[in-house]
Amino acid sequence: MENSAQSERLPHLHESEMFHAIKNPAFRRIGLMGRAGKRSVTQSIAQIAQIINEMNLTLIMDVQTSNLPTLNLTEIERVKIVKRSLIGEICDLVIVVGGDGSILHAAEALARYRVPVLGVNRGRLGFLADVKPDEAAFKLRQVLMGDYQLDHRFLLTMEIREGRKIIHEDMALNDVVLHAGKSVHMIDFQLKIDGHDVYRQHSDGLIVATPTGSTAYALSGGGPIIHPSMDAICLVPMHPHTLSSRPIVVSGTSEICIRIHEDNRTQPMVSADGKPSIPLDQEQRLYIRKHPDKLTLLHPPGFDFYEACRTKLHWNVHAEEFSLDIDDDIDDDIDDDIDDDIMDDE
Repeated sequence: MENSAQSERLPHLHESEMFHAIKNPAFRRIGLMGRAGKRSVTQSIAQIAQIINEMNLTLIMDVQTSNLPTLNLTEIERVKIVKRSLIGEICDLVIVVGGDGSILHAAEALARYRVPVLGVNRGRLGFLADVKPDEAAFKLRQVLMGDYQLDHRFLLTMEIREGRKIIHEDMALNDVVLHAGKSVHMIDFQLKIDGHDVYRQHSDGLIVATPTGSTAYALSGGGPIIHPSMDAICLVPMHPHTLSSRPIVVSGTSEICIRIHEDNRTQPMVSADGKPSIPLDQEQRLYIRKHPDKLTLLHPPGFDFYEACRTKLHWNVHAEEFSLDIDDDIDDDIDDDIDDDIMDDE
């Protein structure tokens, strides 16, 4: 993870009252994106827009965000509206308001440009969108004044091929999932890694996850938590018929190939980051490997992955029956019993 570096001041910021305090004014064009139409999301968008305007920076919003039903654009003083496909190209920093799903949705449009992405959490867990709404104003000013950490996350690319022809391709920040769709039957498939046979498996499917995705679907499937700095890919079987089928962690440079076995009796489906599923037929092959682009996440100072795990996965929460209050009650009962025994003796 990289810390921010100092850069020269840009002349167009001289009108800002905060100009002399800005250490790193490289973030001069700020993109603002949001996906959900919840009022809490649009409230944060309006708050962030006000801060950007106060610092006399250029505010850019994509069309989809500007059309959110609960967003009142008349409350925002200065904003430029562009196509979502352009926001990564013309912005120096993009702020995404929503949950982790909003960042997954934005990753496809932003990763190719290596533009840093800052997430303000209006969802549930918030492993990717790690800025709390009540801290957004303070944290955003820290970032815009040049105090931040950069975190580069690799992505996966998936291809469905039939012979040499590519039928479908997609990218994923979290995971590529082979699943049985609406069927209750298991999938019969064969797995190869770097051309080596690994196994033939009967299961509900397979989760192929990045370190970023190791705290998402793969975690609920029994997979390991992988630190984001690791260059590794995790393969997590979904309800395998063989109890010895365990998650496998392989090099991030590995190429994974999945073939549906001829004895398979259901229609397997493939999804990247929860997007609409694509059927995988027996004569086709699914290839998964590292994508050439990365998503650059930007964190305010002090971000700690392990602290995020402790708070979001509740690692430090003790069971209620072991709380101090109950222990105190037990101690009081013991003291009362001792006092009663002493009175009886007297």
